[in-house]
Amino acid sequence: MLPGRSRPFLPPASGAWREGGPIGRREWHTRPGPLLLEAGGELPDVRLAFETWGRLAPDRSNAVLVLHALTGDSHAAGPAEPGHPSPGWWDALIGPGRALDTDRWFVVAPNVLGGCQGSTGPSSTRPDGRRWGGAFPFLTQRDQVTAEAALSDELGVARWALVVGGSMGGMRALEWAVSYPRRTAALLLLATTAAASAEQIAWANIQLHAIRSDPGWRGGDYYDAGPGRGPHTGLGVARRLAHVTYRSEPELAARFGRAAQEREDPWAGGRYQVESYLDHHADKLVRRFDAGSYVTLVDAMNSHDIGRGRGGTRRALARVTARTLVAGVDSDRLYPPSQQAELAALIPGADRPRVIESPYGHDGFLIEAGQVAALVRELVG
Repeated sequence: MLPGRSRPFLPPASGAWREGGPIGRREWHTRPGPLLLEAGGELPDVRLAFETWGRLAPDRSNAVLVLHALTGDSHAAGPAEPGHPSPGWWDALIGPGRALDTDRWFVVAPNVLGGCQGSTGPSSTRPDGRRWGGAFPFLTQRDQVTAEAALSDELGVARWALVVGGSMGGMRALEWAVSYPRRTAALLLLATTAAASAEQIAWANIQLHAIRSDPGWRGGDYYDAGPGRGPHTGLGVARRLAHVTYRSEPELAARFGRAAQEREDPWAGGRYQVESYLDHHADKLVRRFDAGSYVTLVDAMNSHDIGRGRGGTRRALARVTARTLVAGVDSDRLYPPSQQAELAALIPGADRPRVIESPYGHDGFLIEAGQVAALVRELVG
């Protein structure tokens, strides 16, 4: 149980979607054969969960690929419903009359390989019927994009009209444009980078250490543990730390200041409002996400380097042929605008970097839907 909180029921060992649960809007793609991994070895029986909105045009020219961030999933739009505990994370952008107008566009959002909401990940079963757990292999962003390319093939999409993503999703969007330049017509990169920086890796390392140090982690093999016996404390600490880096100091100061939580005294074991806020987000995550997927995806983010094996960043980005816009959030302290400026400077034909004005820090690319919508319309009309 999370420190400082009491709950009427304990969370399951993992918040991953499980076979037999409500399917919701999910569809599935199963890869025809194993996926050879960049780090060596292979992953058999690869499956991606995905959701779609709109209809694919007869000439297949209207497909848009939407790529989620670390703790996102395929449910980019739509209400909370059985199978989807939260509303769509970009619901304000996807739908009739919105920037990604589903009367015009065929929008596809996959759950990333290694994730926990229907795609193959640590909570999935191996060919022998056991859960992968701690034996799940190391993935890179390139492995994840290779898996998504096979999904694209199955859908009959030879060329995406637009590939868009922010943060971790932006890393994969960039990999799409570099690995498959002929399949990426337009590219929108939000609050992302050409390579994970030392500071980003450092913040991630603390989060990974928190999870792996939790006695409930059990080397990643905790899926058969009972309610309340998973690595909830470690995952909750990781979420608290990550959430602070996702927001800005001025926003936290304006929202909470030094105020105590209602009916609590910090001098007598109670909490400040900002502590209650972090507890709330930690509690939500342990009930809808999986610690094994968190570790897998953070490791993949740390591996992100668009220039690896390609002669460096400049030569890699020179491969991009897509019409490109790059945008950062002015208050982002985790992925600062200087990183987006580098991308805009080195991608051929990219216009000047755009700035999303927001007090919300890194999360601004998710929250400032109106400004992101304007960027989508600027890029694809």
